[in-house]
Amino acid sequence: MVVSPVADVAASQSATETAPRCLIIGCGNPSRSDDGVGPWVARELQRRIGSRLGPDIRILDAGTSGMEVMFAARGVEKLFIVDACRGGGVAGSVFRVPGSELTEASDHSYTMHDFRWNHALYGGQQMYGDAFPTRVEVFLVEAASLDFGLQLSTVVQAGAEQVLEALEREIRALKPQTVLTKAN
Repeated sequence: MVVSPVADVAASQSATETAPRCLIIGCGNPSRSDDGVGPWVARELQRRIGSRLGPDIRILDAGTSGMEVMFAARGVEKLFIVDACRGGGVAGSVFRVPGSELTEASDHSYTMHDFRWNHALYGGQQMYGDAFPTRVEVFLVEAASLDFGLQLSTVVQAGAEQVLEALEREIRALKPQTVLTKAN
């Protein structure tokens, strides 16, 4: 009996699909209030400008799956990750950090809950080498609440808007012909 694999994780993209030049990934748990800032930014950016991006820029809501981040980033030139943080700072503060400062190997069991995007950056570099992006920037928004809830706090919503503006500037620099306006 021959069992076919469900997915070819070594390939990550299909033979006809090419990696985008730029990938924006929102990470976090949208059912834990401000931890959902990454998915919120990804959905809002897609809603505002997604139809005008073309194949060279992609937006992805990876939720809490570090594996999704690792596989999606293969072959990308520039990677942006958006997530919440709890560093003891002022809630709603936005930090823009080079990915190289946050990349780390995981000492955990590599279950879905233990393998986060910072581990995915390390794992992707190890597995894919030069095919993994070296130009990685992470936007972290200091969370006010990680309680159960579906809404962002007011201060984190304001921080998320700052991240959206920064990402729109980045997209404009990569793709100047893309008209970026807020959708009503």
